[in-house]
Amino acid sequence: MNPLLLAPIFDIAGKIFDRVIPDKVAAQKAKDEFAAIGQGQDFQLAMQQIALNAVEAQSPSLFKSGWRPAVGWIGVTALGLSYVPKALALTAFWCYSAYLTYASPGTVVAALPAFPDLGVGDVLALLAAILGVGTLRTVEKVKGVA
Repeated sequence: MNPLLLAPIFDIAGKIFDRVIPDKVAAQKAKDEFAAIGQGQDFQLAMQQIALNAVEAQSPSLFKSGWRPAVGWIGVTALGLSYVPKALALTAFWCYSAYLTYASPGTVVAALPAFPDLGVGDVLALLAAILGVGTLRTVEKVKGVA
C-alpha cells in the first residue's frame, strides 16, 4: 500500500490522540504505538488485501467481481426466508395465546403472555454492519469515485 495514502490516517489519529489524551508524553507514546502498528506485518497484509479486493471488484469477469454481490443476495434471501416466517409464526402464536387467555370464560386474567423474542438484536447488528459498509460506497459515489 502506498505510504502517501496512509499519511492522512496517521495525521488524523495523531490529532485524535492529542485531543483525547491530555498528557503530552502519553499522547506521543500512543502515536508511536499506532505508527508501529502501521508498520507491522499484519497491518501491511490487511492493506494489501484491501488493495487486492478493490482490483478484484473492478474486474469485468463475473466470476471475479460478481461473487461479492452474489454472497450478499444469498445472505439477504436466507435472512428473509428464516427470519420473516419465524417472526410471523411467533407473533401469530402470541396473539392466539393472548386470545385464549382472554376468551376463556370465568378465568381471572393476570397479564398477557410475554411477547416472544424475535432475535431483532441479531438482525439489527447484521443490518448495521451491512449498511455501514454500504455507506462507504455511497460516500465514494458522492465524491465521484468510479
